[in-house]
Amino acid sequence: MSAFWSAWVTVLTLGVIFGCLWLLLATRKGEPHKGLTEETVGHSFDGIEELDNPMPKWWLQMFIVTVVFGLVYLLLYPGLGNFKGLLGWTSAGQWEEEMAYAEQHYAPVFQRFAELSVEELQDNPEGLQVGQRLFANNCSVCHGVGGVGFHGFPNLSNNDWLWGGSEDAIKHSIYHGRNGAMPAWADVLGEDGIRDMTHYVLALSNREHDAESAERAQPQYASLCAACHMPDGTGMYALGAPDLTNDIWLYGGSFEQIAHTLRHGRFGVMPAFSSLLSEDQIHLVTAYVMSLNND
Repeated sequence: MSAFWSAWVTVLTLGVIFGCLWLLLATRKGEPHKGLTEETVGHSFDGIEELDNPMPKWWLQMFIVTVVFGLVYLLLYPGLGNFKGLLGWTSAGQWEEEMAYAEQHYAPVFQRFAELSVEELQDNPEGLQVGQRLFANNCSVCHGVGGVGFHGFPNLSNNDWLWGGSEDAIKHSIYHGRNGAMPAWADVLGEDGIRDMTHYVLALSNREHDAESAERAQPQYASLCAACHMPDGTGMYALGAPDLTNDIWLYGGSFEQIAHTLRHGRFGVMPAFSSLLSEDQIHLVTAYVMSLNND
């Protein structure tokens, strides 16, 4: 924050506090409170007249206590522009302290489960419950509760994998993240070619399609798409290229959605969690993800 805006925030904050205090004291009756009177302020509303009595002393005292509390708070904690407070508190520092405490407190729990293999953990209800909570806190915002996925985010419970469903492949995805890139083909294929290729992709998954259009696209598929999606359309784990034959679609399988993918491409990012989750925690999440496909 610049010096100007720091001064602006400081003056505005303190001005509001002391302005409210002045307004309260300036409008308070100077005479000591000696009991209620029947005098009114001279107006009424719906037949109700406002009595001209001073505010209770306890109310004034509570307001002053609130002002003092606010000033002490602003002295100890950030709130006045660039002034960091006498205690040096920061939200990042508190987060780091809480994370350090959690790591120290829960590390033995994670370590105990790390001694079990992924296969053993899938038969361990307590271990799966811990893995499920880690998944809910870190993964469910994209992959959904229970790993069922959303539009553009893979379903982890249908045994269909972009990068492979082995223990090593899943751990690699969590550790290092993934970057999927589907290039745009509009300039190469043209609009007619996009239409024909869409029918060819539909044909690969035995969907309703125009056979003549699909036949025209076959040579172009072989030269442009087969290197990633394989000649038979079954995909390739090494490149994260999806299987086009199983009627499972990450971005939707309608004619319009497939054409949009071909026309504009897709670029998916799975972030790396190696800086957020420990090796033992990733071990538990891997076991939980693999358990979603055991039913």
